Amino acid sequence: MIAKYFRMFASAVTAVSLTLAVPGGVWAQPKSSGPANFKTETPIKHVVVIFQENISFDHYFATYPNAANPPGEPAFHALAGTPTVNNLLSGGLIDSNPNSTQPFRLDRTQPVTCDQNHNYAPEQTAFDKGLMDGFPAATGTGNGTVSATTPPITGQTVGSPLLPGQSGYCFDAEKGKGLVMGYYDGNTVTALWNYAQHYAMSDNSFSTTFGPSSVGAINLISGNTFEATMVPTKPNGAASSPSGLIAGDATSGALIGDARPAFDDCVNTNPQLQTTNQAQMTGNNVGNLLGNKDITWGWFAGGFAPTNGTTLPAVCGSAHTGLAGNGLVAEPDNVTTVGDYIPHHEPFEFYSDTTNQHHLRPSSPSLIGYDDVANHQYDLTDFFTALTNGNLPAVSYLKANAYQDGHAGYSDPLDEQTFLVSTINQIMASPDWATTAIIIAYDDSDGWYDHQMDPVINQSSVADDALTGPGACGTTPLDAIPGRCGYGPRQPLLVISPYAKANYVDHVITDQSSILAFIEYNWELGSVGGASNDVKAGSLLGMFDFSKTPDAASRALLLNESTGEVVKLN
Repeated sequence: MIAKYFRMFASAVTAVSLTLAVPGGVWAQPKSSGPANFKTETPIKHVVVIFQENISFDHYFATYPNAANPPGEPAFHALAGTPTVNNLLSGGLIDSNPNSTQPFRLDRTQPVTCDQNHNYAPEQTAFDKGLMDGFPAATGTGNGTVSATTPPITGQTVGSPLLPGQSGYCFDAEKGKGLVMGYYDGNTVTALWNYAQHYAMSDNSFSTTFGPSSVGAINLISGNTFEATMVPTKPNGAASSPSGLIAGDATSGALIGDARPAFDDCVNTNPQLQTTNQAQMTGNNVGNLLGNKDITWGWFAGGFAPTNGTTLPAVCGSAHTGLAGNGLVAEPDNVTTVGDYIPHHEPFEFYSDTTNQHHLRPSSPSLIGYDDVANHQYDLTDFFTALTNGNLPAVSYLKANAYQDGHAGYSDPLDEQTFLVSTINQIMASPDWATTAIIIAYDDSDGWYDHQMDPVINQSSVADDALTGPGACGTTPLDAIPGRCGYGPRQPLLVISPYAKANYVDHVITDQSSILAFIEYNWELGSVGGASNDVKAGSLLGMFDFSKTPDAASRALLLNESTGEVVKLN
């Protein structure tokens, strides 16, 4: 098998020789039977998963489809016949809420907020046995401080507290920990509301388990966080600690925290990350399944291309400035994240089979998606190269540059909207649009309030659990895996495709591994195995209508990148 041959050969030579000595034609060449000819169960020949950061369903859709429409903001008016969704309006919780702070609308002038606590145990504590009343106390964060990346505030110096009424950059001075109850509506996340109007969305999709980014990213590609092992030492040589990272503070087991990937140069070469803990994953992921069938695929991450050329180890030094500043932010674990590329958001780097540890560049644009020195791990720009050149992989995962990924603290919904709309507009303008499904999903909730309790499909009983009591997540069966309490918080999920149902709200219970299950089904890949959640994941098929004729399946919705408003509907 080509993928197996590549791994065997790559292990026998150095990374430098791979990048410098491989001539064109040595590695696998594009096959005559590209993605359009791969056998699929549906008319979908391309899946593009845009995997964003840290949003709960109510944080973006609390009042959908009803927007406040204040003067001077992009207006949103729902189409006739828009279905109702399970949100704060449907349950009356917007005016009478059991939390200590009532839900409140964040204005378009307040896009930059502080990061909330989204760790495994605090998220469960916020749920309070299903009462959903503990969010400010458990996941809310306190008043912020003025940072060097914050635009100057009159009378303030770096490190001083934000004063009441200072609503701009890190809007938590007035609400304190109650900020966690804030939500945006269709005047800020206008594009997402417009996509929901013309395509399909779910109001019943959850993170596979509780926990932060690394957990959600691994569930997306394998449905199984259990096969994690701590690397004994940190990049700086100090002893690593599994506390808060592996369930029960074990050195191996279920990943519950934001460990950094063991197989990634850009952890070791980033001064801000050298004091962090690393973990590696074993078992299969979707990359293995796609490789077994020689189906083209890739993970495309902003800032993945090294900024030090072919010198090893790789350095990921690119950075952009968005509304939140230049990408410097103190996370809840007191680790500072810098620049466009965030290693623990790249799940394939946790696995030895699918890593591109040295961030090697594809040896040819025509080989993007195929077995090559890049091992299917690419810079975000490579996706647009493949799209333009007509060799879009069958399965693509997109990770925005950090300032556009939606993560509170260093990103925001307006910069996120620019990325989403620009990317989707380009896909819709390509010849591949007619057979493409774009899935917008999120890695975790950031701890933002959502009123809907998850169905507990994976029980757990370990000291880190707190969902139904101290050390408890449901009634634990004998075969339960400690540290996989879930489903976790509810999150947005949208399917944008010529074959997506229009103005449709799906109520089927799904989770992050449902995306994995759809890819497995469409290309007949089989299951990941190893206790993956893919075998019990709810189906996304109800969000599609595959009875559409090819002519009817060409509708494209072009939006304005800045406002999210409709420019053109084909």
